[in-house]
Amino acid sequence: MPHWLVIDLEATTDEGGWPVAEMEIIEIGATLVNREGREQDHFQRFVRPLRRPLLTPFCRELTRITQASIDTAQPLTDVWASFERWLAQHQPRLEGWASWGDYDRKQLEQEWQRHALHSALNHVPHMNLKQRFAKARRLERPLGLNGALQLAGMQFNGQQHRALEDARNTARLLPLILPVHRGDD
Repeated sequence: MPHWLVIDLEATTDEGGWPVAEMEIIEIGATLVNREGREQDHFQRFVRPLRRPLLTPFCRELTRITQASIDTAQPLTDVWASFERWLAQHQPRLEGWASWGDYDRKQLEQEWQRHALHSALNHVPHMNLKQRFAKARRLERPLGLNGALQLAGMQFNGQQHRALEDARNTARLLPLILPVHRGDD
């Protein structure tokens, strides 16, 4: 049965936001789900930023990620190697990967380039679920994750702005977007 990987990142930021070029990943959350949105496996790690190792008060408040969690985390090069090892076992069944919006894809591509990292995700199609959901629902403009869940009659589960919880909630919308495949089971 084919699987989808839903990824969400948390990154360094401050009030008013920073350009993607100045942000660094501080948490990676990924859930591997089947087409019905049921989790098959997951990955979550904190990442120690190198250029701005101190989280801003805004970032700590938004994500509820502590400075201690970041200080004891590995840098992205090590965490990404762990992620790729985790992903390799699922690669043969991976149909695609998705994120809510394009930020996560752009941030990952920037980090891969900055650190000369290779990723199996480069060879798998990416889906912007935020855009696909808006198109499927014929919305004038895309909604945030919370708004989309509410429109679909769901509540956000867990804590917002934490990578794995955001990825899992995003994955709940996947079955509403993907075309139904018969005979996959």
